[in-house]
Amino acid sequence: MPIDAHRRFLSLSLCLVALLGLSRPGFADDPWIVFEGGDGPGRGQHIVLISGDDEYRSEEALPQLAKILSKHHGFRCTVLFPIDPADGTIKPDHQTNIPGTELVAGADLVILGLRFRNLPAEQMQPLVDYIESGKPIIGLRTSTHAFNLPVDSPFAKYSWTSRAEGYEGGFGKQVLGETWVAHHGGHGTQATRGIVAPGQERHPILRGIASGDIFAPSDVYTVTIPLPGDSEPLVLGEVVEGMTPDKPAAEGPKNDPMMPVAWTKTYTGEAGQAGRVFTTTMGAAVDLESAGLRRLLVNASYWCLGMEEQIPEESNVELVGAYKPTMFKFEGYQRGLKPADFAK
Repeated sequence: MPIDAHRRFLSLSLCLVALLGLSRPGFADDPWIVFEGGDGPGRGQHIVLISGDDEYRSEEALPQLAKILSKHHGFRCTVLFPIDPADGTIKPDHQTNIPGTELVAGADLVILGLRFRNLPAEQMQPLVDYIESGKPIIGLRTSTHAFNLPVDSPFAKYSWTSRAEGYEGGFGKQVLGETWVAHHGGHGTQATRGIVAPGQERHPILRGIASGDIFAPSDVYTVTIPLPGDSEPLVLGEVVEGMTPDKPAAEGPKNDPMMPVAWTKTYTGEAGQAGRVFTTTMGAAVDLESAGLRRLLVNASYWCLGMEEQIPEESNVELVGAYKPTMFKFEGYQRGLKPADFAK
């Protein structure tokens, strides 16, 4: 079969799978979950949230974020998970299987909570197609190093270690604005307090957010300053001398200068369209206990979709249902859970 014909066949097949999957939201055996949304500014918009990191519990954070966006703002939200093909349970350290990536073909916004994924071609291709379409993307925490692909992969340039000419640093650097560099704060010992970047007080993403409103137990990441292209830092990360909001700022060079922990930029994909991108190096499940961070992510979703005029003065970011996130830790995930367990 000619290459172009093969691509058309694959595209049609993926669309058919997506339609079939979306026609049965909430079905107990689906390896993803859907929150239908309803009345609200986001009605008619579809957000796909993709979890897949083995430390910061994105499999807990993204369903809660989806519930907030759906219940309080009307967005239709689909959440994908890393699945153990042996038993259908969520297995965050299984690097090679996230069923349902074809559903991004119908997404208006994709939110990523990924780390070092090495997905098979049939799962990676829909993500690449979305990235290169120029549609908006939000990257959380370890999504700066979302992909760890072998050098002989047809998608190798998206890997966090990419040295491809013009695409150094891979997806993280080129699309989100940074790849993995290092921990800047003390991992597990120094938390992050969000400080509004000078001059950004009136940015729509920061509507209803003041310096100090954001607190994240996850530490500040090192980033390259200045960030590339049209990156615009919105929030700086004050390294906190401890793990609770009452602790003072760390003294010394860790806060001089402070690292950006949230920024906007654009990415022009192969389709030639420049899409809006929002990146934050915060986003662990325990970070979402901060109403300030939840508001940042909700507002960023509006902004990425070109809906900044509809961001409320104080977005409703009340938690939906019980939310008792697991502290970040390798191998610290809850065993035996399936996607349907997060639909409650």
